Amino acid sequence: MEGTKWCGKTWTARQHGASISYVDEQLALAQDDPSLMLLGEKPHIIDEWQRVPAIWNLVRHGIDETRGLRGGWILTGSSTPPDRQGDAEAAKRHSGAGRIGRIRMSPMTLSESGDSENIVSLARLFEEPPAAAIVEDDTQRLVELACRGGWPEALDLGALDAQTIAREYLTAVCHESAPDHNLDPFVTERVIASLARNLGQAATYGTIREDALGSTGFDLTDRQIGEYLSFLRRIYLLAEVPGWEPPSRSKKRLQTKPKRYLADPSLAVAALGLSPQGLMEDWQTFGLIFENLCLRDLTVYARAHELARPIPVRYYRDDSGLEVDAIVELADGRWAAFEIKTSESKVAPAVANLKRLRKKLCENPRAHMKPPVFMAVITGIGKYVRVVEEGIYVIPIRALTA
Repeated sequence: MEGTKWCGKTWTARQHGASISYVDEQLALAQDDPSLMLLGEKPHIIDEWQRVPAIWNLVRHGIDETRGLRGGWILTGSSTPPDRQGDAEAAKRHSGAGRIGRIRMSPMTLSESGDSENIVSLARLFEEPPAAAIVEDDTQRLVELACRGGWPEALDLGALDAQTIAREYLTAVCHESAPDHNLDPFVTERVIASLARNLGQAATYGTIREDALGSTGFDLTDRQIGEYLSFLRRIYLLAEVPGWEPPSRSKKRLQTKPKRYLADPSLAVAALGLSPQGLMEDWQTFGLIFENLCLRDLTVYARAHELARPIPVRYYRDDSGLEVDAIVELADGRWAAFEIKTSESKVAPAVANLKRLRKKLCENPRAHMKPPVFMAVITGIGKYVRVVEEGIYVIPIRALTA
């Protein structure tokens, strides 16, 4: 089980495990004899295993030694060990393929936190249109949900108090985790602020460099910027959405720069030093924060589908300037397209954009491209679930679930 700090991995694991070893609390002992962390009634939880990467191979060997063993150990971690070139430990670490499965966890979605009415299932949308419905429409509440975030410890807090958790998270990342990876706390803080300022963009290294260092007199090479971004990915703070291009083997999927978001919208609010009132007065910035919230939820819902691909959500952008916020593609080739808009006033142009995408991809007979099963506009300030026309829907984010 892997994912951001404080998203509930240990609690979730304990609901399924019979015993537990806390590696961070017994670090010296675990480093001296990692095999001791495997002892206990099964399913046995090994919390923060990545602090002693040798545990991974020991678990793999334990699985091999017991034919038919299922669910013997549950490994939880809030980062992945770096695979640096020349790292002897990384070179010896087995992939775990065929033996160890991965469950990705994120901060809670609106569905999980009880802030969605759960009346429109993403999985069901691939089978049938949604029924017309009405949900709560509260602008102030939506802003507060973005500021509160999906942290389990924040669910009973107001937005301002919950922002303390987000700020403490960033402080821990910059001043505890970053130095452990030989990274500068000040630069880490500025890189995160740059990512928050450029939410949903494929910001270049030059943009990040200028944001992070400005006129400080310091400089960062592209390789160094890559190291900071790699670190933020390994601790699951940075969420990247790759590009999409049909067909599945298209090289453009690998060549298109990913759009970057943070693991939770509350982290972006904290990094920018904003508050609910500040966002109400800066609606353009809230649009970016809202898009981050929707991508968090949509990714989790898509990942829960039985036919989910390893990368559940991508985005579309072409040379003509046509861009669509999210594409969910299933393993059987079915796909859906989404535009994300804060308010109803943006629905009509969003629908036109989706129709433009469908026309471009599907009206060329030589492309042999399947049409989307459906397309949808996800709204924030809007209360009506409805079918705009055949195959195109409007869905408030507080109606959606897996």
